[in-house]
Amino acid sequence: MGILVAVKNFIEVRWIRKFRNREDIEKYQDKMIKEQLEFMKNNSPYYKNINTDKIDEIDIVDKKTMMDNFERMNTLGLDKDEALKIAIESEHTRDFSKKYDGISVGLSSGTSGHRGLFVLSDKETMQWAGAILAKLLPEYNLIGHRIAFFLRADNNLYEAINSVFIKFKFFDLLVSMEENIKELEKYNPTILVAPASVLKEIGKEKLSKKIDKISPKKIISVAEVLTEKDERFIKKAFNKEIIHQVYQCTEGFLAYTCKYGNIHVNEDIVKIEKEEIDKERFIPIITDFYRKTQPIIRYRLNDVLVSTNKKCECKCPFMIIDKIEGREDDIFIFESSLLKEKEVQVYSDFISRCLVYVPDITNYRVVQTDKKHIIVYIDNMDKVITENITKEFKRLSERKKFRMPEIEFKEYETEKNKKVKRVERRF
Repeated sequence: MGILVAVKNFIEVRWIRKFRNREDIEKYQDKMIKEQLEFMKNNSPYYKNINTDKIDEIDIVDKKTMMDNFERMNTLGLDKDEALKIAIESEHTRDFSKKYDGISVGLSSGTSGHRGLFVLSDKETMQWAGAILAKLLPEYNLIGHRIAFFLRADNNLYEAINSVFIKFKFFDLLVSMEENIKELEKYNPTILVAPASVLKEIGKEKLSKKIDKISPKKIISVAEVLTEKDERFIKKAFNKEIIHQVYQCTEGFLAYTCKYGNIHVNEDIVKIEKEEIDKERFIPIITDFYRKTQPIIRYRLNDVLVSTNKKCECKCPFMIIDKIEGREDDIFIFESSLLKEKEVQVYSDFISRCLVYVPDITNYRVVQTDKKHIIVYIDNMDKVITENITKEFKRLSERKKFRMPEIEFKEYETEKNKKVKRVERRF
């Protein structure tokens, strides 16, 4: 029965659910939101008193709100402590098959400072799987794929739809890269899905000729911000014109890259409202049309997205994102060099460019510990490189009018089972 739900949703998303323009999208979203709010009014104690079908009249929530109200929000009376116990046990044992009364449970990685807990019914799992495959499988080749996932934690979502037509294999990021690459060669995937840092490691092995069998038809970057520099390297290593991206989190399947390389929001699955930061950047507030067990209604994410007005050759009218820049709490804050200003905010992209402009840097991380101090982790560290990085930060400080911070340089080290955050603020 479960696989039929995935197939049905695959067909609807891939071929039936078509939108000609923004009017079609908004009409569909209004219908789905009304249905979702009516369901929550009858099934979620948290939302039982809502008396509107207009989404902008519902309070915005975030991860902390959701965790604080987990038992009142979910529609099946799930106990928070029991769900957490199962999720944590799965993380420790690396066995992610255990369920809570038939419901899949898991932890989000907690980069926003609050540990998240997500729950999915079998039906929701299958709907999600069908939608992902509908968006990501190549245009003219739907069967016979071997899909490799490099993830922090396994997910019933992928294992549930293993079949003779499509194979999924989970590669645990806690296992050494050497072991994973050996297994990857044996598996020889047609589609490779992994964080950008992992794709880089595999790409290095490929460029050094240590592996040559791995030649996927499609490469998809997930979980981490894909920087322009990393993207260029991965393209070169795998000889690809496009490195696809999936913008997905525990709160939903939000966006994907089309065949022309543009990132489209899945506006047939979620509605995204924009909390504008400036003319280009915004923080997404999402409403998922299909999550019934754990409602995602006007949920404020912690990501900074960059919008664009460009049109796509694929003719899809869905909103296009120029890029996923980073997290809101990783915007650097410096002391202003102007008397009238107290502090200056600098977005992740500007910080990254101070490293990107310097040659011979393969891996880096920049961590801000306070307004006056940053730590730069780099490989290939020498005096010329550190001087050039300092010069770039000096130029940026002059342009953005902030006081130049103290820069401490350290050797770059890879941390296993953690998302690589190129730019991170720790205060």
